[in-house]
Amino acid sequence: MSLINYASREINCKIVFYGPGLCGKTTNLQYVYNKMNPDSRGKLISLATEMDRTLFFDFLPLELGKIRGFQTRFHLYTVPGQVYYNASRKLILKGVDGLVFVADSQEERMDANLESIDNLDINLLEQGIQPGSKPFVIQYNKRDLPNAMSLDVLQRELNPKNIPHYEAVATTGVGVFDTLKAVSKLILRDLS
Repeated sequence: MSLINYASREINCKIVFYGPGLCGKTTNLQYVYNKMNPDSRGKLISLATEMDRTLFFDFLPLELGKIRGFQTRFHLYTVPGQVYYNASRKLILKGVDGLVFVADSQEERMDANLESIDNLDINLLEQGIQPGSKPFVIQYNKRDLPNAMSLDVLQRELNPKNIPHYEAVATTGVGVFDTLKAVSKLILRDLS
């Protein structure tokens, strides 16, 4: 839930990037961090294992200016993709205002995508959050790879409700800001 501080005229919103391991969640945040004006962003905090995979979360606060006289700040988090860290996933989802599901477009990763999106729904329900009740977008990442599935297949398998979706290549930034803008707009619409 967005934290609104009337005394300081500040709104803090939490966006969680969710998806299977190595789908590009951290790469999305790194790209945003590297392209943002240093005055508009906080520190990028990343915890990784020896194999350079996110162990717990990435956190990046972004200031996006004033809305109705309130300074608006988005806090971006990623969850660990590995199922082993499900307790961490649940913890990071607490207080979420918006979600980005990052799907790996590679054909051999479809089972991991399906497992992760099911896990997201389960973890939301365990916290009393109805899936689909929070602003939610899907990002189909790694669209540049030769074994990327067609958009039609990805939509049919991962997005039967046809929620907003974006194609991306997080390593080059294609679709990264489009995805972030879309979920941010949905959150702000919920606030008004």
